[in-house]
Order: sequence, then structure tokens, then C-alpha cells
Amino acid sequence: MGCDHHERGEGLSAFARPDYNRASRQGAGEVIYGEGKTAEQIVAIAAALLEAGQPRVLATRVGDGKAGTVEVLWAERGSAAAVTGAGATLAATLRARPVPLTFHREARLLVFGELGAPDGDGVVAVVAAGTSDLPVAEEAALTAEFLGNEVMRCYDVGVAGLHRLLDVADDLRRARAIVAVAGLEGALASVVGGLVDCPVIAVPTSVGYGASFGGIAALLAMLNSCASGVSVVNIDNGFGAAFQASAINHLNGRGAAVER
Repeated sequence: MGCDHHERGEGLSAFARPDYNRASRQGAGEVIYGEGKTAEQIVAIAAALLEAGQPRVLATRVGDGKAGTVEVLWAERGSAAAVTGAGATLAATLRARPVPLTFHREARLLVFGELGAPDGDGVVAVVAAGTSDLPVAEEAALTAEFLGNEVMRCYDVGVAGLHRLLDVADDLRRARAIVAVAGLEGALASVVGGLVDCPVIAVPTSVGYGASFGGIAALLAMLNSCASGVSVVNIDNGFGAAFQASAINHLNGRGAAVER
């Protein structure tokens, strides 16, 4: 059998094989990692996932210029030529079913479709140490909302002014899971972990001066946290932290429909 076999999205197999059944296995559909992909490829993959029945599609790490091109292509999606590799059948499907596209610039996220109502067990809190951490924090917060969670944002509450974190401590104790985002020395996750009884997912960011080594200092500090409930994702990985927090927040609903 040749390697050009595919089920949906004519021509897609030249550069992508979308995972149409991921929601049934993992509780959420496939997400597009936009960095390194062209705008045409992002549009084609998103269109194929939507045609296959995925209710909404998220694309991460999409900069301003690429997002602008995606928006133009998506507005012209009734043309088979505009949706590279998608084919006339898909173009007709998209004409019959208009799907909105929203670009969240700070988070570098594209959302194809409308967000659904939150259906998690509780609240996911996203805590950021400083304003410079907001791009990663917003990637986490918007991803969590995309995945069906009510999100509480607590920003600029780093340990340099500990009173700011203590001011929101009671709010944080209501959360089902917390994403703690910090650069520099990365101490925020440990302090938050010592204040709450829910899982804390730590996200080191690449924010900081030379000895922060692009986030490695924060990563090592978080990995060595003395707070027992802290787990750690990779540097600047707001998406991964939000996915883990969402899984925790949906543990009681695993028997429910996965296509939220």
C-alpha cells in the first residue's frame, strides 16, 4: 500500500495526517501547533478537523503575520484554492457551515469556532508572577477556557511583593487546579503550593536576565520545589499546563460526552 492513503481532506497527507479520533481517546480533539507550519497548512488542517466533526479547533504559537494570513484565507474558505489541499467537497461544507475565527494576539492563539460553556468540576486558576509572564499565562488561561473550564486569572502576584499573593489566597483555595507561571527564580509555584490543597502545575517562563538562562533557572527551581503538590511542564508551555489542569478539572465527568 502506498504512503499517500488518507481518509479525509484531499491532499492533506502530503504534510499532515489529522487525528480525527483523539477526542474519543483523550477527552479533547487535536490541537494544531502553529509554529513551523504555514498559514495554508494551518487552515487546511483546521478545516479538515471541523469537517470531521470536531466542534472547534485551537492553533497555538501563531504570530501576528501568520495569523493575518490565516484570517484572510479563512475568510475566503469557500474557494477550494484558498484551503490548500482541502478540496472542493470541504470548501462546500465550509460554505454551508460558517465557522468564526478569533485571534488572541497576546497568547498567540487562533480559535476556529465558538467556545463552549464550562463543564468542568470547578475552577482552574491561572496565576502569573509578573506582567512579563502574561503571554504564557494567557496561553494557559485561554487554552483552559477552550477545553471547557471556568478560569480565574490572578496576575502580577509574584513573591517580590508577597502581600499581593496573600490577597488572593482565599480565592486560590477555591480552585480545583492551579497553573502557576513564573520566570526569574521561579519561586511562585512553591509558595502557591504551600498555600493550597489542590494540584499546582508550574510553568517556568523564559523571562529574566542572563543567569536565568532562558528559563532554565526557573525550571530547575520548580523541579526542586519542596511543596509536595507541584508538578512541572516545560519552559513557556502554557498549553501543556492548561491541558493537565483541564484533565484534573474533568475527572468526575470522564463518563460524559467528550466532544464538548
